[in-house]
Amino acid sequence: MPAQQRNPVRQPSGYLTLSTRPLHVLVFLIPFMVLYEVGSIYYLQQPSRGVVETIGARSFLAGFFDAFGAASLHIPPIVLCVVLLIWHLLEKDPWRVRGWVIIGMTAESLLWTLPLLVFGLSFPFTHAAAGVNDPSGLTELSWQARLTLSAGAGVYEELLFRLVLISAVHFVIVDLMQGTDRVGKTIAVVVSAVCFALYHNVVQPGGGIDLQLVIYYAIAGFYFAGLFIFRGFGMCVAAHALFDAIVLVVIPSR
Repeated sequence: MPAQQRNPVRQPSGYLTLSTRPLHVLVFLIPFMVLYEVGSIYYLQQPSRGVVETIGARSFLAGFFDAFGAASLHIPPIVLCVVLLIWHLLEKDPWRVRGWVIIGMTAESLLWTLPLLVFGLSFPFTHAAAGVNDPSGLTELSWQARLTLSAGAGVYEELLFRLVLISAVHFVIVDLMQGTDRVGKTIAVVVSAVCFALYHNVVQPGGGIDLQLVIYYAIAGFYFAGLFIFRGFGMCVAAHALFDAIVLVVIPSR
């Protein structure tokens, strides 16, 4: 009798699937990470204080690793790359990057930015973008510095509030508490959006909470969370970064 042939494992091939796979997401996000890491060295230095201006979410992640003895400015992007590579190995996907997928992801991210831009411009302010430590000084920064901050906000805010937080809450609700997948995703999205809103500076200049800003950031948080769930991590990072770049770089230059 002929030897029984094993059925080959079907590999993902369609754009909608490949654009959410870890290897393509990693390749797609490398320019954003490089832009922030290099840009922070050249454009965000503050000699008077001897520090580098950074994204609040990135500072939080760096502080977390510092607490465990990994005191390095470049730990967050390294960890992100390692996580995506481990995910790729666990999925047993082929080591092949399709250029047309990366091009498609670029075009799609631009499309996902448009609704967010229309929504953002409907508010009577344009400064509510990157979650930097000192938002009041944004207008004093060069356009290169603001572009750097846009890339960093996209990568590290989405890493913290979507990839980490949504995944963690979903794990607790579904895997530990035996809840349904729908309930887990719903709670995770709400928690992520609320935390995203509270993470930003929503205090009015004269004191008190600016409810308009809270609503703005919460809705944006829901949008990014939905984009993360339905179109993956890479897409929400790019849409976030592109939106911030338009708000912080393109609009002020007009």
